[in-house]
Amino acid sequence: MLKAYRAWDQYERGTNAKAWLLTILRNTYINTYRRAKTRPVMVDVNEIEPYTVFRDVRSSDPEAAFFSQIVDDRVTAAIAALPEEFREVLVLSDTEALSYAEIAATVGVPVGTVKSRLFRARQLLQKQLYDYAVAEGYVRPRREEHP
Repeated sequence: MLKAYRAWDQYERGTNAKAWLLTILRNTYINTYRRAKTRPVMVDVNEIEPYTVFRDVRSSDPEAAFFSQIVDDRVTAAIAALPEEFREVLVLSDTEALSYAEIAATVGVPVGTVKSRLFRARQLLQKQLYDYAVAEGYVRPRREEHP
């Protein structure tokens, strides 16, 4: 938000403010991620130990418990394994609930490209997670067609 405040003079009135802010957020995340890859994060265990009590409290959160059952490590890993351009559009659409136009403005591509990338991302996820979804009972197995 501080970056947006500092760059407020660069915002064009009448344009989508949410997309502008998300673009700043996206670019900040990418820059931070790239910097973090080159430097390991050091954590002092003694500093975080007092916060371990919150594990018990977090487990009583019904919303978190619900989503942890559906979006577990396997789903998260499948999303993380998507190519970046597909993953980015998928997260903006399904997590942030942005419209195609807002995603296009945020990512800097045409709306048709957003639709195409989102379709392909969902297809890749479906292929990667089909066996898992059947095993977990989220979907029924496909019937084999006999000639």
